[in-house]
Amino acid sequence: MYASLRKHLGEMFRLLAQRKECEILEGHLMPDHVHMLIAIPPKHAVSQVVGYMKGKSAIHIARVYGERRRNFVGQSFWARGYFVSTVGRDEEVI
Repeated sequence: MYASLRKHLGEMFRLLAQRKECEILEGHLMPDHVHMLIAIPPKHAVSQVVGYMKGKSAIHIARVYGERRRNFVGQSFWARGYFVSTVGRDEEVI
């Protein structure tokens, strides 16, 4: 399931980011977690973007893949928390 889910997740995360006017600059899908470098415009809170992406992707995965392996209803697909760090390209802007 992971191999087919991996490609699908990458495409889905890029689409979800675009909906929030964000851009995924780099991403790595691991078997049990995801690393992403996302450019988020100042008008969006990081927590709001991460929550949106985790929530919408979990709903989509449950709809598309839920019948194949297990029933995701009543379960959490993603871990509860997340880690955030900032990266600046131009210190004068920051």
